[in-house]
Amino acid sequence: MKQNRLIAALGAVLLLLPTLAGCAQNPGQTSSSSPSASPYETSEVSIQWDEATATKITLSGGTAQFGSSAVSVDGGVITIQTAGDYLISGELTDGQIVVDAGKEDTVRLILSNASISCSDSAAIYARQAGQTVVLLASGTQNTLSDGADYTYAEGEDEPDAALFAKDDLTIAGEGALQVTGNYNNGIGTKDNLVIQGGSLAIAAANDGLRGQDSVTVLGGEISIDAGGNGIRSNNDEDPEKGWISLLGGDFTITAGQDGIQAETNLTISGGTYAITTGGGAESVGHTSGGDPPAAQPGRQGEAGTPPAKPQGDAALSGESASLPSLPAPMASPTLEDSSASDSCKGLKAGSSLAVTGGDFQLDCADDAVHTNGDLTVESGAFTISTGDDGFHADGALTINGGTISILQSYEGLEGSTVEINGGDIQLTASDDGVNAAGGSDGDNWDSFRADGSHFVRITGGTLWVDAQGDGLDSNGGLYLDGGTVLISGPTGNGNGALDYDGECLVTGGVLLAAGSSGMAQGPSASSNQNSLMITFLESQAAGTLVNLSDSQGRSILTFAPSKAFQSLVISSPELVQGEEYTLSTGGSCEDGQNGYYGSGVYTGGTKLCQVTLSDTMTTISSDGTVLSGNMGGGFGAGRGNRGQRPANG
Repeated sequence: MKQNRLIAALGAVLLLLPTLAGCAQNPGQTSSSSPSASPYETSEVSIQWDEATATKITLSGGTAQFGSSAVSVDGGVITIQTAGDYLISGELTDGQIVVDAGKEDTVRLILSNASISCSDSAAIYARQAGQTVVLLASGTQNTLSDGADYTYAEGEDEPDAALFAKDDLTIAGEGALQVTGNYNNGIGTKDNLVIQGGSLAIAAANDGLRGQDSVTVLGGEISIDAGGNGIRSNNDEDPEKGWISLLGGDFTITAGQDGIQAETNLTISGGTYAITTGGGAESVGHTSGGDPPAAQPGRQGEAGTPPAKPQGDAALSGESASLPSLPAPMASPTLEDSSASDSCKGLKAGSSLAVTGGDFQLDCADDAVHTNGDLTVESGAFTISTGDDGFHADGALTINGGTISILQSYEGLEGSTVEINGGDIQLTASDDGVNAAGGSDGDNWDSFRADGSHFVRITGGTLWVDAQGDGLDSNGGLYLDGGTVLISGPTGNGNGALDYDGECLVTGGVLLAAGSSGMAQGPSASSNQNSLMITFLESQAAGTLVNLSDSQGRSILTFAPSKAFQSLVISSPELVQGEEYTLSTGGSCEDGQNGYYGSGVYTGGTKLCQVTLSDTMTTISSDGTVLSGNMGGGFGAGRGNRGQRPANG
């Protein structure tokens, strides 16, 4: 019911305001249009206010001056008792603003160069109101801070944040607000929290922003340094609550635990995000699977290389509010300082996670993007370094678009099922690149049980994988229906570039899978598209060009794996049964990206052999000898060797 109440309460604010015809707009205050629709759509509050009609509260040391019966003062505690606009300025050195109005009242606190600190409680405590709105007057700097220890009346345990509301809370405006939560959270509410705008700099011993029932961010600049979670919604009793919806805003978050954590659903449709959790990926002491391919002599153009990993402040783009300093005990813990069970994920949701837009720089000790349910990416740009998985879903992981660069990970993409229908994905993994229903968790091999419901399916987009473990690993079927899939690795014979249970059906697209030969697998003979699997007599150095040309000398494709390899699987719509092809290595090629040169002009290579495709799946050694089956090298069956997942996985 409170989800509906939030919308009603925000709409009620507009009804309570004077009409524009009878209200003088404060200089610099403008209204803005609503953002695009969200699954949890809400209305914006007006940021217009009339200085002539607002009740003025001037803070002075340990007390305040005011001129309304709606306000009372008791020592340093200023209490607001009715609905209306309250213009607050000046400094309260050890006191508190309390909102204790009617249950349906909307109280708007307009902060205009206000500074409030309280040594034993919240700086602002909205004990009761239908809706509390904190407006940040344009061009003003405002600060709130609480004490490291709170004094509660008997039987009470609230507030627990420097800015706290027991009911709905909205923050809006074009000014700046600096919040230091020395005791627990920075900004918190028992109901719904909405951030509509403003420049917020929050430092907190625990969570930066917490809305128990929901958190909605429509815009603004938000900087958070939190010992716990950056942003959290934590209602675990009602499945329709505990959600977070981010429609815009610029976020810079450093968190000891999760960056953004929703108990139920997390939806993101816009905004920019620079998030570091648990000290970052390097705190895990976990090495990546290798570097993307570099440009090689004799080629025109450079192989595609993911963007450089962001380092410290260089990871942030644009201007953001500076963070207040935290006392030493509140600094975000490194992984070594945390319990092994700490969750240090970037984006986390208990039920589902959906991204339809946004720009993300994620440097995380734990999974960068994680949900206990289904995860869907429609669009967005991601640059990720993680000590565990890049994207992890206990349910279905679906990627329909976007640009994803995973610079460092344990496993790149993991889900009960993994479907890639579009997008541009580059990933580096110290274990598997893409994993459906598999992966070790500590000493427990296969955290998902293999059964017929698990699969990897690729229908479009571009996927580049550099893996120390399996390139594509499915504890079920593997289906390639379109797109371009480029795999480099593994180099050890305990894993394979392709690793599947059941069948690997190729019906379209381009597949180039280079790796070791000991556990190598190729596509199933029942595929609709022809494939060629080559086992080289000797291991080939990383970056070695491999070319396949037709009988007229026309280049079909050229590939330069980024890792040493002895097995290569080639599948392309251009491969025709009964046709003869020439296999060459070395030389040079033009116009490549990520080691793939397509049908670009290839010259100067060394011819290894000629091969005639005899079946849907043709297997040869590099001297042209035809082999049987779809396994290379040792022809071993079974699952690849699993490395140990990080302790916080």
